[in-house]
Amino acid sequence: MKSTYLDQSRQNYQERRKEHWDAFARKKDYWHGWGNAYHHRLEEIYGFLIPPGSKVLEIGCGEGDLLAALRPSVGVGVDFSEEMIKRASTRHPELNFKLVDAHDLTMLDGKFDFILLSDTIDELWDVQQVFEQIHSLCERQTRLILNVHSRLWELPITLAQRMSLAVPTLEQNWLGREDIANIMNLTGFEPVRIWQEFLEPFRFPLLDSLVNRFLDRFWPFNELALTNFLVARPLLMAKENPKVSIIIPARNEAGNIPAIFARVPAMGSETELIFVEGHSVDDTYPVLERTIQAHPEWKSKLYKQRGVGKANAVQLGFEKADGDIVMILDADLTVPPEDLPRFYDALVTGKGEFVNGVRLVYPMEKQAMQPANLIGNKIFSLVFSWMLGQPIKDTLCGTKALWMVDYKKIVANRSYFGDFDPFGDYDLIFGAAKLNLKIVDLPIRYRERVYGATNISRWKHGWLLLRMVIFAALRLKFI
Repeated sequence: MKSTYLDQSRQNYQERRKEHWDAFARKKDYWHGWGNAYHHRLEEIYGFLIPPGSKVLEIGCGEGDLLAALRPSVGVGVDFSEEMIKRASTRHPELNFKLVDAHDLTMLDGKFDFILLSDTIDELWDVQQVFEQIHSLCERQTRLILNVHSRLWELPITLAQRMSLAVPTLEQNWLGREDIANIMNLTGFEPVRIWQEFLEPFRFPLLDSLVNRFLDRFWPFNELALTNFLVARPLLMAKENPKVSIIIPARNEAGNIPAIFARVPAMGSETELIFVEGHSVDDTYPVLERTIQAHPEWKSKLYKQRGVGKANAVQLGFEKADGDIVMILDADLTVPPEDLPRFYDALVTGKGEFVNGVRLVYPMEKQAMQPANLIGNKIFSLVFSWMLGQPIKDTLCGTKALWMVDYKKIVANRSYFGDFDPFGDYDLIFGAAKLNLKIVDLPIRYRERVYGATNISRWKHGWLLLRMVIFAALRLKFI
């Protein structure tokens, strides 16, 4: 009896909404509210998050304008309003629109790079069921992106609707950020980023850009914004027993080379060591040649760096790597090679997609890092956590790990930031954040050098890093 009652309630709920949105679709042929600036800004935000040529599914697509603006290679829009689907198909014949209820997506085939629900979930009868349906359309790299109005704006929106200035709606769910994140957790999704947009949702020249691109990036103004955005990833197991490539940039590190072969553990189905020698003034290169010959049990590669800077060496190593997983290990061995399996495990178990070593959790050996460097790293970590929308505690630890398929996406998107990072750490972190990869910090015990001296100039490189942070903020935060 209870089940029959719930089924009837759900059917009535859905039918009322179909009738409402069919009627509004017909009304849109002659009605125009105040939402043009809002929808234009939505297209900008989603366009930043989704590169052209992606495979995109939009649930609750309406007339399909947002989907079309993203220029997908495969674009599928679904809606339960027959009138909306008719208009979407006419307006954007190059895309595929289907009359489908979001609660039953079984008729959809294939996997998508991005799945969108823009101003949709507050209309749904059962958000959990919809997320469960979406899961079957995801690969590991898929990102679920949604935006939903903040309840703080319920009264202003209601008044605007009564004045026929805003899109009319029936009763809404008004889910908060925590509510959505909890439902995601129940259905096998994990939020990667949560933030707010639209402190000022109307078009006022100069003012709207100042407010929406700058002011609402700071507390408490962001908490007053109209719309909450969430980007989430599906929690799926990664490839079993992948191959691993360890990239080891080595400049003036002759005394550390034998220990690398003695201490690096084997991982996955195959582990290769890729050494990139960086114009050393000691005998690093001949030592590498001799040590590689003495250890035929390792699959090893050796290259001379083409340019200058650690980033250039690391990029050559990535270019020559054959592994499914790529790791960076500094040849100074201040990060113990014995910790690398922890980076491997974090990736293959799906706990993270970009694993970042952290030197600032455990106490360090006395000469491992100078006090000024330590203070600078802690300041940079606070700025980065705010800028990236994900907590990151150490921005310059040389040991990192990620999937090769994700690294190739970072390379394809590198022109967005420019190739100006001499170390390579920021290049990877910025790229991972732009792709909305799940960044996880992995604490390690940072050790003193046993051979050689650091290649970092504290003040010269510190100023360069500060300039890079400012540039990246303009490209990541204030968009």
